[in-house]
Amino acid sequence: MSRTVISMKNIIKRYYIGKPNELQILNGISLDVSEGEFVSVVGQSGSGKSTLMNIIGALDRPTEGSYLLNGVDVSTLNDAELSRIRNREIGFVFQTFNLISKTNAIKNVEMPMMYAGVPKKQRLKRTMELLEIVGMSERANHQPNELSGGQKQRVAIARAMANRPSILLADEPTGALDSRTGRMIMDLFHKLHREEGTTIVLITHSQELAEETQRIVTISDGSIISDTGDRENAVI
Repeated sequence: MSRTVISMKNIIKRYYIGKPNELQILNGISLDVSEGEFVSVVGQSGSGKSTLMNIIGALDRPTEGSYLLNGVDVSTLNDAELSRIRNREIGFVFQTFNLISKTNAIKNVEMPMMYAGVPKKQRLKRTMELLEIVGMSERANHQPNELSGGQKQRVAIARAMANRPSILLADEPTGALDSRTGRMIMDLFHKLHREEGTTIVLITHSQELAEETQRIVTISDGSIISDTGDRENAVI
């Protein structure tokens, strides 16, 4: 039986607490994700999916409820410990790539390993392996301004995988790309899931993309309104 990577119980998130404009965004979310799952969290703008993503990614804390990441209660961690969790356990892929502009692909992919204290020789070996996996080894010495949008996202995915994270958390990863390039990026996620056994949580507003994943969690007005579980007909 697969171990549980993400375990969320009755997550509530409020802003402006105690003020007249107090706002509750998440209304008691409970969600478990097992190792090796490819899950999409789908919802329209304002549904609460970005707030949920920030909590999964340890970028924000819940107001109430518990969140265990690999059995560790994230709410008990201080800022330094949260930073370490983000660096070691979670690989982030953003719509806007977030690459360091004046640095080549190798240095961008190496960065999380530098923060984790990985020795230089080991960093470079892992970096070149990852750039090979994402089909970017020939562009290893290119800076972001010399790369297309799809190539930047491939480098960003390699960087996200650098420390062998427990979860790859992808926030609208094809949102800034044309449909053909977006297709290539989704194919790469499927490859990582199939060949590397990567646990992937895809945040998207696209039902079409969500349909490709093993499991679709639909969120609306801060609540999960459906969860398909493991589906036989997903594209894997």
